[in-house]
Amino acid sequence: MLIGEVSRRAGVSARMLRHYESLGLVRPSARTEGGYRQYSDEDIRRIFHIESLRSLGLSLHEVGRALDDPGFEPSVLVEELTRQTQERIAQETELLTRLRRIGAAEPSGWEDVLQVVALLRALGSKSAGKRQQAALSAVDEVPVEALVEAALGEADPYVAGALRWALAHAGDDAAGLLAAGLGSAEAAVRERAVRALAEIPGGVATALLRGALAHDDVVVRRYAAPALGERGVGDAIPVLIGMIVEGVNDTDAADALGALASDPGSAERIATGLADRLAGGRAEPSVRRRLAQALADVPGPVASRALADLSNDEDRAVALTAGYVLRLRNER
Repeated sequence: MLIGEVSRRAGVSARMLRHYESLGLVRPSARTEGGYRQYSDEDIRRIFHIESLRSLGLSLHEVGRALDDPGFEPSVLVEELTRQTQERIAQETELLTRLRRIGAAEPSGWEDVLQVVALLRALGSKSAGKRQQAALSAVDEVPVEALVEAALGEADPYVAGALRWALAHAGDDAAGLLAAGLGSAEAAVRERAVRALAEIPGGVATALLRGALAHDDVVVRRYAAPALGERGVGDAIPVLIGMIVEGVNDTDAADALGALASDPGSAERIATGLADRLAGGRAEPSVRRRLAQALADVPGPVASRALADLSNDEDRAVALTAGYVLRLRNER
């Protein structure tokens, strides 16, 4: 079979076939009397093998090794090609994400494009200072998706605080994107998501925080509850009382209960919940002292009776705390 017909059947140009021959990949088995290349069926099969291996991403040098080296191990090469392909896909995906984010910023000119690119690069800098500065400068300049991704991956507390501030300005858009972080398999990501939501005003963030009260992760519940308490959401009361009993962020929990206690219905519920934790004398002195402190800002007779009982507590520190709180209540 002459080169022209081989080219048509194999889908390989005559020029490429000559190139393969120059590299020693395939040589025509014979020549016609006129000197034209003549390919056998075995030559054609080899050409198809070359094209198949090239389709996997092998270089022509690697194709030659694969076809001619008896000790060649296909599995090793396939594994290496898989690794290279994964790296290439990751790089292309990163580029695609960056381009989409630049497009989402709706730049009006090249100066805007360069500004967005600079901020995106700064958010990924190894320098915490640069990341923090970028977060503070990114409001209305960088797509919210980029800020959320940075916030969920940020370990530095100062940079994380700047990113939460930027997300708070983004409002509902940021809240909706942070929801995915609450379902992360990584505890650190879940914590970052709920802490960011706690600083975002609006109904979307509040709804997500309500849902977080039933989260399997106790850390998520303990960040959601104080934020909800400050927003007047009574569903947070049981978690807040539990935080006081356990001594975990109890000051924030007590402040949130105090804010909720401005509502008479919530005040009675809070007082009853705190008093129930004192019933039976099972609570440790440190717990009784924290409960006494939490009762300070809770109005009503239930809270007053609980404080009166605590002012006679066998533990002197508890009795003094309750007595002091009770005097302050009577002076109001």
